[in-house]
Parts: sequence; structure tokens; C-alpha cells
Amino acid sequence: MNAFRTAFLGVAAAAAIGLGVQAAEISGAGATFPYPIYAKWAEAYAAKTGLKMNYQSIGSGGGIAQINARTVDFGASDMPLKPADLDKAGLMQFPPVIGGEVMVVNLPGIQAGQMTLDGPTIADIYLGKITKWNDPAIAKLNPGLKLPDTAIAVVHRSDGSGTTFIFANYLSKVSPEWKDKVGEGTSVEWPVGLGGKGNEGVAALVSRTAGAIGYVEYAYALQNKMVHAKLVNHDGVTLEPGSKVFQAAAANADWKSAPGFYLILTDQTGKESWPITGATFILMHKKQDNPEKAKEVLNFFDWAYKNGGQLAESLDYIPMPPNTVAIFEDSWKQIVGPDGKPVWDGHAS
Repeated sequence: MNAFRTAFLGVAAAAAIGLGVQAAEISGAGATFPYPIYAKWAEAYAAKTGLKMNYQSIGSGGGIAQINARTVDFGASDMPLKPADLDKAGLMQFPPVIGGEVMVVNLPGIQAGQMTLDGPTIADIYLGKITKWNDPAIAKLNPGLKLPDTAIAVVHRSDGSGTTFIFANYLSKVSPEWKDKVGEGTSVEWPVGLGGKGNEGVAALVSRTAGAIGYVEYAYALQNKMVHAKLVNHDGVTLEPGSKVFQAAAANADWKSAPGFYLILTDQTGKESWPITGATFILMHKKQDNPEKAKEVLNFFDWAYKNGGQLAESLDYIPMPPNTVAIFEDSWKQIVGPDGKPVWDGHAS
């Protein structure tokens, strides 16, 4: 386990066993997709400022529930909330980083990047229509690759998950049958498969299950040295995952024109666009009972926008371009204290 994960898990564990949030701490909960970069940012920010961030990596569904219950200072979700849902809950959202999801497999003799999959084939695997690794549909995508006559063990998330939302949204775009029978959401009725909690759980299940396939955020595949597949994108180009192709998919994002920053980046056009790309989002209440705590949260993400880019890139996340940061930080004016004044004045404490 990486040192930063070990240190950060200690902080998270302290939060989990009920230690109260001190003056020099902020708390958040939700998406596992961005957990590796939030952990790195938290470690660096604590070293610089002394302020700690307790982040519970519990899944987007849990993050939405906790921010609605006001048990954390911010929630985190990889599924953006629609503007009407934000208004109903008194929330606002902004995206701190973009990442890519990859398909990971556990097959003897198959190395990272050797296998190619496309959206319709993945959908048929998750629909339970393709059940063996040497199925003609997979073989057609992999001429010359020796595929075993092994049963496919489908692995998916068991918890409410924005990673699932991004994955299911992508499958709904490439497979009419998936869209009709399963659809999209943080939780869906899976036709087949085993469930794992969090990106961590899916990675662990795939790693120890022969013949398995699963979907995880790319940083988890890297950290766990997992075998990923190449994917065929919207334009029919076969790609390896990585920051360059995630960036290409993110390049078309028009954040300024998206109400409430509701924007989904799956199945983007472009020869270099990775097909399962998504932003992750921070959720905060517009009306804050503790404006100083809210300001500290925004100070943290302001620091991350301006100083956390290299750390993000080291884990193959895509930092937000500087011209979009100004748009996101302008939206923070919506977050006000009991006096109705914005809690963040554009300057860190």
C-alpha cells in the first residue's frame, strides 16, 4: 500500500470511529473514483497548512446522503446532480478533477493492453449474453490473441456509485438493449455478476477471481498493477488509457454553458477521446451554518486547483484548465453564511 494511502487511511479510520472534527479539520464523504487524488492533496495540504481533511471513500450514493444529512462539510459524487435536484436540496456542485474508467481483467497469459474490447461487447458481457472469453464477438476484436475457453466472471459495484453511473451511462449510449433493460444510475439492477464495494472492492474481486472483468478508475488499476483492456472509442479508434486520451475526451467540455455544471463526458467524439471519461463533483450547501468551516473547504479546493495539478497528473487524473477554474470559483459566490454574505472572498485564510 502506498505511503500516502496508509497515512490517509489512518485519518479516515480516526473519523470512522467517531472522533469529533476539530477546528483544524474538514470532513467529506462520497465517491471512491477520486479517492487516490483527494488523499494526495490532503497529505500535501496538511503539510503546508496544518489543516487535515477527513474523507470517507464510501461511494457517491453515500456522499449524496451524507451531505443531505449535513453530517459532512462536503459530499462527493461522480454522478452530477441535475439542476432541479440541486435546487431542491439547496446544494451547488463543482468539478475538481476529471478521470477515466478502464476495464480490468484477470486472465492467465493476458497482459495489460493486449486485449481489445468495445462498448457493445462490454454491454453484452454485462447483460449476460456473452459468457465465455473465447466468444466470437471477443475473438473478432482480438485476431491472433489466444483466448481461453474460460467462463467470464462479471464484477460490478454493490454500493451506490458514480463510477457505476458513468459506466452505465456509457453502455446506454452504445447499446440500445442496455438502455432499454438496465439504463443508468448510481445503482442499477445488474443482470449478472458479483458485487464489490467501492473501486477498492471491485479491484480486489477482479484480482482474486479467475476469468473476472470489472470497471475501475484508472488510478486503481495502476496502483493494483491490474491488467487493463484497450477500448474502441466513438470514432472507431482503438486506444490505450492514459492522461492524453482522458484529456482529449475532456477537451469538448463546455462548463460555462452547462447549468449547475451538469455535464457528462462519456462516448465523446474525436479520434483520441477515451470513451469512459468523467468528471467528479463536490457538493456543498448554498446556505452554511458554519461559514468558517465552509471557507476552509473552499480554500482547500482553491489550493488544489492552483497547486494540485502535478499530483493529479501523477495518478493520470486531468486537472481542470485554468480558464475553467475561474468559472467554478465564481460559482462559489452562491455559498453564503447566516448573514447572506459569500463565505469565500477569493483569498485563502
